[in-house]
Amino acid sequence: MSKVVVTKMSGTKSGDRKDLQSVVESRVRSPDTGQFVTVRTIDGGSKTFSKDLTYVFTRNVEKARRDNKKLSCAIDRAPSKV
Repeated sequence: MSKVVVTKMSGTKSGDRKDLQSVVESRVRSPDTGQFVTVRTIDGGSKTFSKDLTYVFTRNVEKARRDNKKLSCAIDRAPSKV
């Protein structure tokens, strides 16, 4: 079972989250690896749903690109399946 830890996230870019009050970031421990993972949830009834969704999608893409670069030292390449 995962333990949920709710805390304010620091280190976000200034201006990114000023008007995104309906995006909640939580850090939870992954049941598979035991490492902390950031989970972002969006309020479906928010007035700024499209901005919130764009923000969350952008953050996910940034993380995927960082991870891909760490794996293969190349930008925007899928890692080889072994």
